[in-house]
Amino acid sequence: MTAPVGRDVPVLRCATFAELSTVELYRLLQLRCEVFIVEQRSPYPDVDGRDNEPGTRHLWLQDGAAVLAALRVLVDGADRSIGRVVTARTARGRGLSTRLMQEAIGLCAGRTVHLGAQTQLESWYAGFGFVRSGDDYDEDGVMHLPMRRDAVGVPDGAAADWRA
Repeated sequence: MTAPVGRDVPVLRCATFAELSTVELYRLLQLRCEVFIVEQRSPYPDVDGRDNEPGTRHLWLQDGAAVLAALRVLVDGADRSIGRVVTARTARGRGLSTRLMQEAIGLCAGRTVHLGAQTQLESWYAGFGFVRSGDDYDEDGVMHLPMRRDAVGVPDGAAADWRA
C-alpha cells in the first residue's frame, strides 16, 4: 500500500516478503546492513529467516529510490513483534521512525506487541506505551532490553485476515 503524501514527504510503503520487488528487498537489507552492522560495528546476523515468513509486514519510508527508514512486524502466535527499526544516518531527526512506529502499532491493534530495544532507546519506546518486560541482555555486542505493549483496541477496517 502507498499512502498519499504531499511534496517532499517520504512515501509510506507496506508489503509482505512476497510483495517486495528484488530492488525493494535489496534496499531494505542494504539500509539495515549500513546501520546495524557497519555503523554499529556489530557482527549482527541480520538475515535471520523471519523476513520471508508469510505474516511478516515490512514498513518503510522512501524518498524517490532511497529507503530512509524501515521496520518489520512479525507474527508471534497471538502476539506481534516489532523489530529492525532503522533510520538512515542522513535522515535522522525528521520523525521518520516515529511515523513508522505509529503505523506498525496500528497494524498490531488488539494484540500484545513485543520488541527488543537498544537500551539507550528505552524512553523513546516508552513514549509509544512500551514497558520493560525483563533484564538487559547483550545481543551481538549491543545492549538491549525486552519491552512489551499490552493489547489495545482494534480500529475500524482492521485487516482481520492478518490478525487471525
